Order: sequence, then structure tokens, then C-alpha cells
Amino acid sequence: MKKKATLLFADRSAYPDGGILEMRIWRLPDADDERPHGLKYSLFYGRDGERIVGYDNERGKGDHRHYRDREEAYAFTTVEQMVADFIDDVERERSGK
Repeated sequence: MKKKATLLFADRSAYPDGGILEMRIWRLPDADDERPHGLKYSLFYGRDGERIVGYDNERGKGDHRHYRDREEAYAFTTVEQMVADFIDDVERERSGK
């Protein structure tokens, strides 16, 4: 029987302008070479069906982030730092800077 990931955190917020912020973090049954921290995560901010900022670690890509049309590696250190970095990126986008 295959072990399943355990949902550790889930949150979803809607901004008055229609923006959506959604965060989900799971603990994997086992760490591996691709996810040595033993976590799977999906952090999303978007509007009108478009992803504007996203952090995730889908299979085959490792830890990375999306910012509009760019995708780049992300140096994961801790969950707390990743969430702080994500929120900083979202706030920067929302403030227009």
C-alpha cells in the first residue's frame, strides 16, 4: 500500500480586486533526492485565472518559483522563509513595484 502525503497547511484568501492567494503544504511519507526536505508545496497568487506568482516543487522540476512569465530555481531553506519570500513577492506585485 502506497503511503500518502499529509496536508500540513492550507489557506486561501481573496482580495477585493479579485486576486486569489492560496497556499498548500504537505509532508511527504519519505524525503527523496528531489525533495530532501520531505515536503510538497504549492503557493499561488493570481487573478482572472492567471498565475502571477507561484512557488512549487512538482516532480522533475524541484524547488522553483514563477513570476509572471519567468520560472527560476528557488533555494528552499525553511517553510517559514519560503512563505515569507512568497508573501514578499505577492506584496511587491500588488503594490506595483
